[in-house]
Amino acid sequence: MLKNAINESIALKRKILALDNKIQNIIDKIYINLKSGNKIYICGNGGSAADAQHLAAEFLVRLRPKINRKPFPVISLLQDTSTITACANDYGFENIFSRNLAALASTGDILFTLSTSGNSKNIIKVLKLANTMGIFSISFLGAKGGKAKGLASIDLIIPSNNTARIQEAHMFLGHHIFEMVENKLIKL
Repeated sequence: MLKNAINESIALKRKILALDNKIQNIIDKIYINLKSGNKIYICGNGGSAADAQHLAAEFLVRLRPKINRKPFPVISLLQDTSTITACANDYGFENIFSRNLAALASTGDILFTLSTSGNSKNIIKVLKLANTMGIFSISFLGAKGGKAKGLASIDLIIPSNNTARIQEAHMFLGHHIFEMVENKLIKL
């Protein structure tokens, strides 16, 4: 029933208010990173892959139609189909993000992952690699965080077991965080 889904979404967003300090820390970290000329690499598996690409596009192109500003380097680690299939075939699907991060990231960059379950092997592997590379990482997770919980520098866990509500919350927060970062970068 539509009314139940809307009420569930509203209730979950109210719970997110308790994460305000953590969200502000993420905003500050991303702002400092981009202001310093560093890059953000973003990835997700399944539906979260599309969400990660969507958020990258908001920073590379623009987030709000009336604000034309320079592009910011937020780059999806989900590369083209040739790279994905070659890596999956030669090294295994669990390496599609870690191979790209190893090739592209430098000290000072940020890894940003999205996973509703926190159990995607490719997300776990790229988070572990970020740790060995000294790359700061942010994970948007759901439910109890899964196996990815504790691997990122900052975990933001959406307290729900409903995949749709978790993904809605991830996108809501991604848009909010990026809007606040954009405001700071262009001094709105």
